[in-house]
Amino acid sequence: MSYSSWRFYSSKMVDLKQLRPMIQKRIENRAKDYPIKGMRPVAQEVLNSRKLIMEGVSALLKHFPVLACKFCPEVYVGEKGHLIQTCCGYRRRAKNRVHEWVVGSLDDVLVPVETFHLQHMHQDVIKHHQRFDFERVPAVVELCWQAGADPTAKDFYPSAHNVEDSCGDVNGVKPLSPDELRSIANGTLRAWETLRNGVQKLLLAYPAKVCKHCSEVHVGPSGHMARLCGVFKYESWRGAHFWEKAEVDDLVPPKIVWRRRPQDPIVLLNEGRDFYGHAPVVVNLCLEAGAIAPAKYHCMMKVQGLTRPVEVKV
Repeated sequence: MSYSSWRFYSSKMVDLKQLRPMIQKRIENRAKDYPIKGMRPVAQEVLNSRKLIMEGVSALLKHFPVLACKFCPEVYVGEKGHLIQTCCGYRRRAKNRVHEWVVGSLDDVLVPVETFHLQHMHQDVIKHHQRFDFERVPAVVELCWQAGADPTAKDFYPSAHNVEDSCGDVNGVKPLSPDELRSIANGTLRAWETLRNGVQKLLLAYPAKVCKHCSEVHVGPSGHMARLCGVFKYESWRGAHFWEKAEVDDLVPPKIVWRRRPQDPIVLLNEGRDFYGHAPVVVNLCLEAGAIAPAKYHCMMKVQGLTRPVEVKV
């Protein structure tokens, strides 16, 4: 072996047991910097916007039909589902088939994303055997709670019954007028933009992780060690998650759906799928009620785009 491959160290071996108290003290001092006072109003605004979105979407669902596929996460806003062959099916079903539509619900529009509720931000990493010792709460609410907001019990544990009670009876004796529906849609759309912008600001100050191979989210400086990822079921990882930095779409999934334009046929056909537009399902639902879409969605929606030319048989 040549001398060039040798390495010489002048310092002595470091005893990790002596460093442990110093590391723990540094972590405790870091925890004193949280929550950041300047981010508390943002967190509270996100909570209020989330509540407005749930109430607004629940009210609009009673007037505008939303369909969900029976075998995949596809959603469509309209009385009749489209005929575009994008159904991914389930395990024993062929791919790229026409969807089988059923009546959609609030969870089909606002995708629930849950995470473990921590006692404090810098607590010890959750081990696999501790996965049942911590409650599962909405990820956005957990992020706001760590940022210093004061969520209520309904924020931590929402239910469809509570949301419908807060909306009132809009489908019975006292239906809403078109102007009232338009007002609800505009308010819901503004709350949607406020929610996503607020979560973006919070993620710049507070860490959140998402698994690279599944939709699991963890709000905190390091991901948990609960082996719940199905990708590594038969691998040496034994279901451990592969964590990376979470983005807004991980905590607030937009759920992009097909949108029918005035120039499109009543039922969207598979042959014209290259011409149709898209939109987030919340935005699409608000547009059906008369809201005006922000300009940033116009490109996705293909507002002025052409429709599929009709073939004339000679």
